[in-house]
Amino acid sequence: MDITRRRFLKHSTIGALTACACCAGVGAALAEDAPHAPHWTYEGAEGPEHWGELKPDFKACQVGLEQTPLDLTGGVKAFLGKSPKIDFKKVPLAVVNNGHTAQINTPAGSSTVIDGVKYDLVQFHFHHPSEHLLSGKPFELEVHFVHKSAEGNLAVLGVFVKLGRPNRAMEAIFAAMPASEGESKGTDLVDPTHMLPARRGYFRYYGSLTTPPCSEGLVWTVFREPITASKEQVEKFAKVFGSNARPVQKRNHRYLLEVGA
Repeated sequence: MDITRRRFLKHSTIGALTACACCAGVGAALAEDAPHAPHWTYEGAEGPEHWGELKPDFKACQVGLEQTPLDLTGGVKAFLGKSPKIDFKKVPLAVVNNGHTAQINTPAGSSTVIDGVKYDLVQFHFHHPSEHLLSGKPFELEVHFVHKSAEGNLAVLGVFVKLGRPNRAMEAIFAAMPASEGESKGTDLVDPTHMLPARRGYFRYYGSLTTPPCSEGLVWTVFREPITASKEQVEKFAKVFGSNARPVQKRNHRYLLEVGA
């Protein structure tokens, strides 16, 4: 086994144990916000720099050492065996505006296998601009596919979005997206696979939720190749949510692995 992979797997074991400790409290966070959680925003006195001061449970946002997002640069070239096996199904077009993003909660049936562990897709949502940077560069959007394993551990797939041809899935989602907090339900189906890149080279590291409570121990897989969306689609999302991206965090002593083409 490659020495880089051995070191990462050793760190992964520690990360998994951390995740077990934190995931008991992140069920509500999967929906981006708990019903009675303190109000938080992306700017001002309740912005990212102050999240850790709003509630004791948010302390990791301020003092955590494995926080997300990162500037994805200087990764260690690695081989981790099989690429993530993604099996997404079409899902009902029910879009939630939770005050922070447009979110689609997904029924059972979609999943991703990462390093032999099956994670069920729980929800996906959007950030503008991208939360991760690629060698210091932000993209117009970033899609986060949030997963949970049977043991309660979390994994997120991140996809960059740049300007280009319209994206058919985002067209349907943003058209149904409520302009204010609430949920829009329809009878149509949307296919999440339309928001995955053709090439699957990726970055892998252990990080956190990017919103309070910023719980750590999550397996992050961020694809290098972006997908595209039209300027009109990006503007439609930005008109409702403005900027909803947490600033990049310090890598500290974590391994950032770069895998595949």
